[in-house]
Amino acid sequence: MAITASDVRAWLGDYAAGIAESREQLVRLDTDIGDGDHGTNMDRGMRAAMEKVEAVGEEDIGALLKAVGMALISKVGGAAGPLYGTLFMRMGQATAGKAEVDLAGWADALQAGLEGVQQRGKAEPGDKTMVDALLPALEALRAAESDGASLEDGLGRSAEAAREGMLATIPLQARKGRASYLGERSIDHQDPGATSTEILLRTAAQRFSASA
Repeated sequence: MAITASDVRAWLGDYAAGIAESREQLVRLDTDIGDGDHGTNMDRGMRAAMEKVEAVGEEDIGALLKAVGMALISKVGGAAGPLYGTLFMRMGQATAGKAEVDLAGWADALQAGLEGVQQRGKAEPGDKTMVDALLPALEALRAAESDGASLEDGLGRSAEAAREGMLATIPLQARKGRASYLGERSIDHQDPGATSTEILLRTAAQRFSASA
């Protein structure tokens, strides 16, 4: 079983819809510990990204992901634009020219994206950022790959790990980004970046498992 370019195109639409549906929640979370614009910015960015995706004619997963990355970098302000833009650009580089990827290929793409995010944002696990959802998701994918698990099972594990990572940001004190300026006042708040990342992995699992 494999994830096709058509699946990726559909997933990107699902993610854009998920961000739109969660916009107010993301704004609320970011108002607590940031600028309050994460939901608005990501919604605007993904709307622009989907216009770019529609213009990509070929069935090339890398081209689709790169189109999203470029749109987010150009349209989304604050830290989210460069970080999510880098995530999608690196994932696009890892899947360039590919019409489909298997579980290992998806994990490779996510790992490339995570490495790009960490290089750009300098965040480590426990810093209360999107990394706290991305890294557990990747680790779950790699474990599933080692177990010889199905694509559907691996994707489900990654989504659950992302959710657990997102929730685990609540008791953390932020050490990166604007939230870090709050010191101990950032404790007991869920990180908005980890939340939008959980949506990313959850919609991927739902879409790709349905297609498997």
